[in-house]
Amino acid sequence: MEINSIIDLIEILRGENGCPWDRKQTPETITVYLLEEVYELVDAIESKDPDGVCEELGDVLFHILFLSILFREMGHFDIKDAIDFNVEKMTRRHPHVFGNQRIDSVEEVRAKWHQIKKEEKSLTKKESILDSVPAGFPALMRAYRVSERAAKTGFDWNDISGVMQKVEEEWSELKNVLKRENQSQKDQDLLALEFGDVLFTLVNVARFARIHPETALRNSTKKFITRFKYMEKLITESRRNIESVSQKEKDELWEEAKANLTVS
Repeated sequence: MEINSIIDLIEILRGENGCPWDRKQTPETITVYLLEEVYELVDAIESKDPDGVCEELGDVLFHILFLSILFREMGHFDIKDAIDFNVEKMTRRHPHVFGNQRIDSVEEVRAKWHQIKKEEKSLTKKESILDSVPAGFPALMRAYRVSERAAKTGFDWNDISGVMQKVEEEWSELKNVLKRENQSQKDQDLLALEFGDVLFTLVNVARFARIHPETALRNSTKKFITRFKYMEKLITESRRNIESVSQKEKDELWEEAKANLTVS
């Protein structure tokens, strides 16, 4: 089966005798499903499930091709145009592979990549280096990319100790707001803002530490889920429900889960 077979399939689904659901789809509706499929692909990759990755890759490809056909139907472009555009762009952004430039390290590659992107963006209508970060990114990922872009201009801390000091400052401000009694709506709005400042600064800690906050949080969430399910299972096996168990016993079971489980 080749890509053309998927394209043929989508054209049949979109055709006069095809599927009513597929015929009514728009780029906006398909985007929602594409994002869902991408997250399912990420889950399969993190689960180290090659069969799952294979299946989810196919689903992602289906939705990408579906989008290309919708835009072709509107008279804008087809998948060949998107491929040609990407090949030209990637060739241009790898002058050390397809040109005469020499680059010896990953850091040099990253620096050159951002330099070329900056030159490309200067030819567009974008007014800020931050405009290249999609507004639709998940908040954590967007914060990482925004801080990364800003740092490329030299607007950054000198080292991670400076960022850690800023974390302490933001944490102190958050605690001060939390201490207020009988909080008004204004206090609640300020609390949300201060909490966001803590998160944004922690994202910069991750950047300096060379870890991606999105991946780190996903892994921590996965660890929590694994331990919580272990605790649930033990309680269920004792023919009780988790709501009826005391906090002290839950804490003990949680420590047991931490001791007995290894989360990769």
